[in-house]
Amino acid sequence: MGQPVERESGEAAHSELPPGQRLQRGWPVTHYGPVPKFRPERWEFRVFGATADGEKHCWNHEEFTALPYTSVVADLHCVTKFSMLGAEWGGVPARTVLEIAPPATDVTHVMVWAEYGFSSNLRLADFADDRTIFATHKDGELLTAEHGFPLRLVVPHLYAWKGPKWVRGVEYMTADRRGFWEERGYHNIGDPWKEQRYSYQEEPGDGPEA
Repeated sequence: MGQPVERESGEAAHSELPPGQRLQRGWPVTHYGPVPKFRPERWEFRVFGATADGEKHCWNHEEFTALPYTSVVADLHCVTKFSMLGAEWGGVPARTVLEIAPPATDVTHVMVWAEYGFSSNLRLADFADDRTIFATHKDGELLTAEHGFPLRLVVPHLYAWKGPKWVRGVEYMTADRRGFWEERGYHNIGDPWKEQRYSYQEEPGDGPEA
């Protein structure tokens, strides 16, 4: 397992912050609702919806964690305005899931589902990005329960709410629809470099068609 890669500190680090963000030392716990209890014998990861073969694909915890492991060094930008720079995330690339359970040709978006029915929608291109990863580790250590163990999605180029904790599956969609926070006033895309925090900032084409 790789060692964490150090980033430059001080002014160099601050130059990597998106507008409106502040540098965070450490990793605050932020989430909505209780921390779910992990039961490995009941845990299942599902890919469903508009799959290429029309079938649902499932892995238990042992099977999913046996998929090819990689790591990416990436920042995490929270919509609450803190940014954590240079973390090493280890786990299963989203591209791997797309390869072994491919979507139908007309899929444009995915809905990432997590415990308690929590959801977050993503454009397929954002999900398929080389650095989007289903993380099991941070800086070489297993995630804690509070930070999403056994599995959280990390989408480094979007605000952190787009990468849910306690992920349980992915739905392939042929049209966009809003997820949990998007239905509650957050921006449908969530690009931190454009400060896309809230739905009132959306431009035509940013959200699902009415």
